[in-house]
Amino acid sequence: MPNNWLTDEAVEAEIARLQQSEFVKLARKEMRLKYKRRQALYQLRNLDKRGKELAKAGITPENIEATIALAEAENQEI
Repeated sequence: MPNNWLTDEAVEAEIARLQQSEFVKLARKEMRLKYKRRQALYQLRNLDKRGKELAKAGITPENIEATIALAEAENQEI
């Protein structure tokens, strides 16, 4: 059975070669862009969930400032 194992030097040389590859750079850029889009999706889902919670509590865009001011005043009294 032939020895198909790479030596440590061969592994390091292959890593160095691939790190310089334009194809690897392109794939990394794609990966970063997809990650950013997924993060934006997760953040929007979280905001949607929080907005639904606020609406269920009776908070609207018209009364949110007054509601927050009231809550802050109550916290200062404690």
